[in-house]
Amino acid sequence: MNELAGSCEVDPTPSGAATGSRVLHFQPDFRWQDVPVTAYKQAAGHWSGVARTVLVGDAGEQTAFHVRYFEVAPGGCTSREEHAHEHAVVVLRGRGQVLLGAAVHDLAFGDTVYVAPHNVHQFRNPTAEPFGFLCIVDSRRDRPVPI
Repeated sequence: MNELAGSCEVDPTPSGAATGSRVLHFQPDFRWQDVPVTAYKQAAGHWSGVARTVLVGDAGEQTAFHVRYFEVAPGGCTSREEHAHEHAVVVLRGRGQVLLGAAVHDLAFGDTVYVAPHNVHQFRNPTAEPFGFLCIVDSRRDRPVPI
């Protein structure tokens, strides 16, 4: 599989070496202490208002999965895309929507989404508050195809 930096891809070079088990302390502003917030993807016109925080998978861990927190600003959206790998999403903050195939589903705290391989999907925030979710994905995954 091709590995590239982005929302559903990963930079094959970890940003630091994991020193073993650790705790990432959650902050009231939906950030984690000492964990950087990064760009969702390279700038493009097919997404807007999305930030990404890699909680597991960017510090040299050898896990078969990565855990990331995405936050979509009011009016923002992720890429509308499809890919061969699957992923799971758990809503932690606000309300939003997910496009799965041709159907749009409303989402709120605790809702869980499974995105099957090659299923067109997009996360959207039509509200006035931030929409945040954990995304768990394979550490080795293919490049998304924008739709």
